[in-house]
Amino acid sequence: MIGGSGYSRSLKALNKDKYLYLLALPGVIYFLLFKYVPMWGIVISFQDYSPYAGVLKSTWVGLEHFQRFFSNPDFIKLFRNTMAINVLNLIFFFPLPIVISLLLNELRGEFFKRSIQSIVYLPHFLSWVIIVGISFLLMSQTEGILNKLLIAFGFGKIDFLTNPDYFWLLLTVQTIWKDAGWGTIIFLAAIAGVDTQLYEAAKMDGAGRFRQIWHVTLPAIRNVIIILLILRIGHIMDVGFEQVYLMMNGAVSEVADVFDTYVFRVGVKQGQFSFSTAVGLFKSVVGLILVIGANKLAKKFGEEGVY
Repeated sequence: MIGGSGYSRSLKALNKDKYLYLLALPGVIYFLLFKYVPMWGIVISFQDYSPYAGVLKSTWVGLEHFQRFFSNPDFIKLFRNTMAINVLNLIFFFPLPIVISLLLNELRGEFFKRSIQSIVYLPHFLSWVIIVGISFLLMSQTEGILNKLLIAFGFGKIDFLTNPDYFWLLLTVQTIWKDAGWGTIIFLAAIAGVDTQLYEAAKMDGAGRFRQIWHVTLPAIRNVIIILLILRIGHIMDVGFEQVYLMMNGAVSEVADVFDTYVFRVGVKQGQFSFSTAVGLFKSVVGLILVIGANKLAKKFGEEGVY
C-alpha cells in the first residue's frame, strides 16, 4: 500500500507538471544520447583497442596507458600549460561578466543599454577561426595593424604571436573579448530577480549606487556566482582545443601544448585511441574531484553549492 501510494503520488506530481517535463524532455534526451551513452567508451582506456577487433575483443591492458602517460616527460609541461591558461582565465575572465552585468544594470537608458548589450554579445557568435584571423591581422609582425602603429609612433615591432612570454596572456585577452559579454546573461537574469524593496530600503538608509551594489546586489546573486565558479573550476583541465590549436606555432609550442592538443596529435593523428581516451579520462576524474571539493568547501562556508 505504501509503495502503491508513493507511486500514485509520483504520477500525480508528474501529471501536475507534465508540460514542464515535456519542455525539459529535449534537453534530457540530448544529455542521455551525447553525454551519458558515450561514457561506456571509457573502457577502451584500459584496453589495447583495435577498431577491427572492437571493444569486446580488444586486449585488456589495465593501467598501462595511464602509467605511460604519467611517466611521459611531456606530462609536466602539459599540466603546467593547461593550468596556467585556466588560472589566468579564472582570475581575469571569470569576474569580468559580473562587473559588466553590474554596470549594465546601472544604465537607465533602455536603448543605450540594449545597444551596449548587443555590442558585447556579438563576439560570442564569431568562430575561433575568425577570432584568430582578426588577431593575426592586428598583431602580425609584418603586416599587423598594431605593429604598423608602433612604427608610426617611433617604436619598434613587437612579436606578439611568436613570443612565448605573450602567449598565455594573448589567449586570455581573446577569451575575454569573445565570451565576457555572453557570460553576463546569467548574472543579469539573477540581478533582475533581486527584490526592489531592498534597494528602496538601502536608499532610505543613505546608500549610494556603489553601496547598493556592494550590500544588496552582490549578496543577492552570491549563490549564482558560487555555483558558476564551482562549475568553472570543474573545467579547469579543459582549455579549448580550437583556440589553442589555431594560435599555436613552432615558436610558442613549449607554452602552447596542452592536454587537448596532445590528445589530437598523439591520439587522433597517430591512431592511439586507447591512450587518448586514458588522457581524457584523467582530465574528467580531475574535474570531478575539483567540483566535489569546491562544492564541499562552499557548503562549509554556508553556501548552497551545486548539489
